[in-house]
Amino acid sequence: MSKKDKKQEKDQKYSPTIRNKKASFNYNLIEKFEAGIILTGTEVKSLRMGRATLDESYCRLKNGELVLLGVNISTYEFGNILNHEPSRARKLLLHKAELKKLEVKTNQKGFTIVPTRVYFNARGFAKVEIALAQGKSVADKRTTLKDKQVKMDIKRAMSKWR
Repeated sequence: MSKKDKKQEKDQKYSPTIRNKKASFNYNLIEKFEAGIILTGTEVKSLRMGRATLDESYCRLKNGELVLLGVNISTYEFGNILNHEPSRARKLLLHKAELKKLEVKTNQKGFTIVPTRVYFNARGFAKVEIALAQGKSVADKRTTLKDKQVKMDIKRAMSKWR
């Protein structure tokens, strides 16, 4: 393994991943896409420190472009007057074919685009994993919780046997 490979592995190991845990609970995630994101310098530094939330975030198609809304990237502590606005709209970068596919699906009733995580790839670029999602009903959410509880009970029982 060369020095470059070791450095990339180390950087990827310690780069933070910001997750949207509510997305899989509130939505059925149908298809996932990887999108680039346009950020300023202080936003990248804040993301590298892991200071962002995706809880109430969503994506919209505006003028043929995908825009990420509701993401809160905290201001950079050591930034100056050129610091960024925490909850501004950010443009996402996708191929035209993927944008067309998302546009067709979101025009159907019940579909939306939700960001599931923000991370840095091996080359050091910030990426957003977005998912085409369909809202869950209250009953679906209850069954999800029950299934999760059953799995935890099984796991606890198996650990006692060892």
